[in-house]
Amino acid sequence: MPYIIAEAYDPRVNSSDVLADGYGRIQQMLHRTLDGLTPDQLIYRPSENANSIAWLVWHLTRIQDHHLSALAGREQAWTADGWHARFGKPADDQDTGQRYTPEQVAAIRPESVQLLLDYHEAVYQRSLEYVRGLKDEDLDRVLNEPQWNPMPTVGVRLVSVINDNTQHAGQAAYLRGLIEDKRWFPA
Repeated sequence: MPYIIAEAYDPRVNSSDVLADGYGRIQQMLHRTLDGLTPDQLIYRPSENANSIAWLVWHLTRIQDHHLSALAGREQAWTADGWHARFGKPADDQDTGQRYTPEQVAAIRPESVQLLLDYHEAVYQRSLEYVRGLKDEDLDRVLNEPQWNPMPTVGVRLVSVINDNTQHAGQAAYLRGLIEDKRWFPA
């Protein structure tokens, strides 16, 4: 789906179209950022406390898989489709990389860029299937998460994931620019 822009505004566009566009932009940014990276560039960290491109992309995909699978009421691709094994990790559906130590970040060493892209693509397709099935009123459903005040809605959670993913995709693009001594965003 092309980007939704003001000049091409179609009044028939609904919330699920906008959400699909947001998730699509993340996917496109990852393809541009990862294209042509070597395994060494993928795991490069500017300091021992910094994240690598590999960890950033793995983590943002884990967040999308974890959160949207929960909203959809289905098992995560991580465990359902065996992605955990391809990354050499246990089938722990709560492991999204949150609060990882520098050593745990360094241990995310996918065999290739393609593995990261394939996992993200699988999660993205599941995300699209979910958001395209939403009606505008579905976004108002309050999630039973009393640790938050006010408790989030489905719409808030979906936008939060887009926000998180966009930040991490931008960090990965910035790191690529550092590695290649270029600008912040790959051409």
